[in-house]
Amino acid sequence: MTLRDLMGNGAPEVEVTGLAYSSHSVSDGSLFFCVVGFTADGHDFAADAVRRGAAALVVQRPLGLGVPEVQVPDVRAAMGPAAARFHADPTARLRVLGITGTNGKTTTAFLVRKLLEHAGIQTGLLGTVKQVVGGVERAVARTTPEAVDLQADFARMLEAGDRACVMEVSSHALELGRAAGIHFACRVFTNLTQDHLDFHPGMEAYFAAKRRLFDAPGPAVVNVDDPHGRRLADELEAPITFGIESADASYRATAVSFDVAGARFVAQTPDGPLELTTRLPGTFNVSNALAALASARTLGVDAATCAAALAEAARAPGRFEPIEEGQDFGVLIDYAHTPDSLENVLSAARELTRGRLVVVFGAGGDRDRGKRPLMGEVAARLSDRAIVTSDNPRSEDPEANVEEVLAGTGPGAEPEVDRRRAIERALAEAAAGDVVVIAGKGHEQGQEFAGGRKEPFDDVAVAREALRALAGHAA
Repeated sequence: MTLRDLMGNGAPEVEVTGLAYSSHSVSDGSLFFCVVGFTADGHDFAADAVRRGAAALVVQRPLGLGVPEVQVPDVRAAMGPAAARFHADPTARLRVLGITGTNGKTTTAFLVRKLLEHAGIQTGLLGTVKQVVGGVERAVARTTPEAVDLQADFARMLEAGDRACVMEVSSHALELGRAAGIHFACRVFTNLTQDHLDFHPGMEAYFAAKRRLFDAPGPAVVNVDDPHGRRLADELEAPITFGIESADASYRATAVSFDVAGARFVAQTPDGPLELTTRLPGTFNVSNALAALASARTLGVDAATCAAALAEAARAPGRFEPIEEGQDFGVLIDYAHTPDSLENVLSAARELTRGRLVVVFGAGGDRDRGKRPLMGEVAARLSDRAIVTSDNPRSEDPEANVEEVLAGTGPGAEPEVDRRRAIERALAEAAAGDVVVIAGKGHEQGQEFAGGRKEPFDDVAVAREALRALAGHAA
């Protein structure tokens, strides 16, 4: 393929054999995109890319390095469409369902994939917890990969037999153009609550970034219980809506009940009522199940298949995940790291609690500081005991971070900066009938510290170790 094929008629007829946005990924014949990032500028690495064999550059300013250059206003914005052309526009043949929102993306993605696969549609997955391409799992670098990697993944999916892909689409990805060039068969909006205000200047900008997923025409599934979802639905033509409280929703849950095994409800749908069970407890998971049902039905999966698949679907790792080691109290691991998600998880946990509800949680460093006291307030209001600890401190002083969370708790919450000790304390002091929620990291396998240092840390593993140690002492 030539540079002109990728970048338009103004570009020379130079053969391009690959795409790269990191000079370390360049090989002979690559087209190198000089991406302007937050901490580095790709233009500074262009000379290295040329030395490594780059055949041409996409730039925002002239460099004069002896290879053809295509100058564009925004290199990031140019990457997606070019990558789509390079891979023969894979999402024109692969049915891609994109899910955006503050909370619920991961669980909804897992559920939709389960429903599609139950219907016999081999489906890829790109998300926060894992990626699955052609049935092969792999580690996750970021929720939504860069456009060059995304389009390559879509092409690999088609080659490996996938006919659909469910992907989480982050606000960062939408703001930075990573999703450009994707033809979405369906788009889903779960909700919008405070998060990422270290990146977005305010909630309106955060909403505007999420809104970009819905700029193109096509099916849209929207949570109208959420105020921002209601606003979005009002702006779209013929959206497919879902909700629990909203009487006018296309898909609405009624007769909702919970127990330790999950939830039961009746979905009122455009095709009539549908009795559903799910192994995922909590009102927020009923909303996620409705989103998955509406999405799968929009993609043509019949109602009976959806009902059967929802009944079988397991929890996503680190999402309201129970830990059982023979103890007489409950332990739940969850990724909740925003005020709204923490409120949802604690409210759901309260329904399962016969004794005290205890929460161990923290807030990530170098991220939205405004949500920290809000999370503290939620924990103090909804739990009987709160232990505030480190999440991912990153470059921040962990003790100062904890103090910012404690500012919202009022008297009674306890600081314990060492996350392992905080978990061990909560479990050691739990009594029969209590429920201990360990929130903030969920599926994550490490803690991030200053200088990019990452140490292994898994809430699930730490909790299991502590529970086994307690059982050994008791024996």
